[in-house]
Amino acid sequence: MERRTLLAGMGAATLLPAPAVAQTGAQAFPSRPLRLIVTWPPGGTTDILARQLAPQLSARLGQPIVVENRGGASGAIGAAELARAPSDGHSFGMVTSTVISAALLSRTAYDPLRDLTPILLLARVANILVVNPSLPVRTVAELIALAKAQPGKLTFGSPGIGSAVHISGEMFKLAAGVDMLHAPYRGGGPALADVVAGHIQLIFGNASSTLPFVREGSLRAIAVTSAARAAYLPEVPTIAETLPGFAIDEWYGVLGPAGMPPAVAERLNAALMDIVTQPAERARLLEGGAEVAGGTVEEFRRFMAEEVDKIGAVVRDARITAE
Repeated sequence: MERRTLLAGMGAATLLPAPAVAQTGAQAFPSRPLRLIVTWPPGGTTDILARQLAPQLSARLGQPIVVENRGGASGAIGAAELARAPSDGHSFGMVTSTVISAALLSRTAYDPLRDLTPILLLARVANILVVNPSLPVRTVAELIALAKAQPGKLTFGSPGIGSAVHISGEMFKLAAGVDMLHAPYRGGGPALADVVAGHIQLIFGNASSTLPFVREGSLRAIAVTSAARAAYLPEVPTIAETLPGFAIDEWYGVLGPAGMPPAVAERLNAALMDIVTQPAERARLLEGGAEVAGGTVEEFRRFMAEEVDKIGAVVRDARITAE
């Protein structure tokens, strides 16, 4: 994932050990430093978010947290590493929604439902359907009409096959019954740059990366992919207002290996919830195009199952392959 404006002001926080919290009993947690696996390379949005949360989580748990980047294969390498980690709770990971699509497309060494323990759905980031201002469309209906009049002529970009941006575009094609070409790039930045330059016509871009271009007028926002209008773009309609039932978000979550004790998952959930529900954290996320999700471990478990069904259907019906 490209470095984005989301949390740009956070910087890479220094991880300082906090005073130990007194605990007793054989099942005391945490009893030693913790390992936070980030499934994307250093410097990107996921990494920045992890490094912002880590010292705050360390202070609440009473143990230092070591952030370990395991990027590659759209998050699949890090997720597989997380699935192999000990299940005592001292290893957990920061993932994105591609933890689902990467497993479905690449047949990696993990199953997102069987091999990972949900802890917390941290935040949702809507994708924004944006077009080059030269494209003569201002609404979803106009875009559909143009795509049907010119089948195969419009091109949408993405950071790569299986990315949330790609899945959003394929989901739109299926829902609208249109034929558009997909142009995968090596990252969201180059894809956005080509939409701005007019080399391709549109992208279902991550809100945190597309918002600056929308605000300066170099891209035109047509709609958001989320079920409800975004708080940071209330005047922009949802795709669902034209195509009922359409809804897909990018998201950030914390997972552990399978077999993590429920009490440990619940403690991590409560500590993380305490962090992301602070007004300052909510405001910082919202400024970058993300909205705090939160909820319980069980709610995240159900959400992940729904995501596997939804994304799996798009992958199947659109005949998406890893190559």
